[in-house]
Amino acid sequence: MDVPDFRTVSVEALAAMVRDRTLTAAAVTERALGRIEALNPQLNAFVALDAEDARRQAAAIDERLDAGEDVGPLAGIPIGVKDLADAAGFVTTRGAMHLRDSPPVAADSTEVARMRAAGAVILGKTNTPEFGCMGDTYNNVFGPTWNPWQSGRSPGGSSGGTAAAVMSGMVPVGTGSDGGGSIRIPSAMCGMSGLKPSHGRVPSGPPPLGLLDLSCVGPMARRIRDVAYCLDALVGPHPSDLRSLPAPTESWRAALDDPPLPSRVLWAPSFDGGPVDSEIVASCAAALELLAAEGVEVVEMGTLFDPADAVSRAFVPLFLIGAMGPAFRPLLGTPAWGDITDWLAVALEEMFEQVTVDTLAVARQQCGEMSVRLGEVMAGFDAMLLPTMAGQTPVVGGDGTVDGVEVENWVRFTPLANLTRRPAGTVCSGFTSDGMPIGLSVLGHQTDDVGVLQTIAVLEDLLGLDPIPPELELD
Repeated sequence: MDVPDFRTVSVEALAAMVRDRTLTAAAVTERALGRIEALNPQLNAFVALDAEDARRQAAAIDERLDAGEDVGPLAGIPIGVKDLADAAGFVTTRGAMHLRDSPPVAADSTEVARMRAAGAVILGKTNTPEFGCMGDTYNNVFGPTWNPWQSGRSPGGSSGGTAAAVMSGMVPVGTGSDGGGSIRIPSAMCGMSGLKPSHGRVPSGPPPLGLLDLSCVGPMARRIRDVAYCLDALVGPHPSDLRSLPAPTESWRAALDDPPLPSRVLWAPSFDGGPVDSEIVASCAAALELLAAEGVEVVEMGTLFDPADAVSRAFVPLFLIGAMGPAFRPLLGTPAWGDITDWLAVALEEMFEQVTVDTLAVARQQCGEMSVRLGEVMAGFDAMLLPTMAGQTPVVGGDGTVDGVEVENWVRFTPLANLTRRPAGTVCSGFTSDGMPIGLSVLGHQTDDVGVLQTIAVLEDLLGLDPIPPELELD
């Protein structure tokens, strides 16, 4: 049997075919390597690859399966690892010039180790902006990654390399991280469903990450049932992550077999009162109409936070100084400072001058106040639904557009879930007039990951979309 296009088969079904020996892990790995060889020169999704080691991993999985062993639920599934996370044998550059000559790491991060233990084949590293600093994917080490839907357009960020690799069919699964939207933004911009889990569901590190206030990690795949299937192998506590949550007692993938409709949802076309692209609002609103037709009560809400209020004031110091400051402060005044992504260097310099211990304390206090306010507003509702992005997909290095005009804050909605530590996801609700995917976001209650997954699954089923980009024209 030929290995199917990864975008036409579920991860669960593909792994089952490897386990029952309909397919071999070796054949599945060769399919991935062939797609990477053909497409990566155009997309630049993978920035490091070890084909021979991948073949050795796949051969070992086949030998174990032939001997009757259980190799795990991700048997033979090839994956790419976002270049913010450690994968044994690879350099973790984090998209930073000052780390490009670092030695290969000796051990996997917890997430990668759990994927490997579940039978996955680690192929290599996927591109990311420097230290995951933005909703686009380019850096001074490896250059830009392109969106599979249209050359020159951004795949989003900061997990844009993984999103481009998955959506182009290079791999069925990859890893991502989300400190301000970095799983949800590229998932939405590439037409995928995605989830930012609750902080501590999938342990970060080791080593412990500096983004404890904001960031969490998780798998990325095209469809939400594939994401949930992978999460079943990854969730559960680890001492490297001080926020670790207990392991669920039931399968998250099984919870999506027949997902219940939500009873009541909030619809927030712009929770901060700012401008949103009209095509995006119309597409998301049409999805809400499908829910309403099924008997779901949809209540539209007005402004939740003032546009200049806590979301922006809290996020910037926590992200730039609380998270990135310790990594970059030693470079200030050295030649290495000139190699930092231009806007990031400027922003860090400003923050180093302005931010104090008191500033960070106030930002964390604001996060708590936002969480309380959000909890009050969402009381009696199953979830809040809102556009994933305010603006349409930009060109690489540019800003998204609201009704044709570039705006700097085109990804301003996603940090709310990070600041309040809520699970949140995205689903493709349709396409813009120029054929780029549109994302509808689902924001859940504290630790209600299953509820968010179920609502996304319901929306996937109602919308009936199965986005696959046009095949790239190869030279």
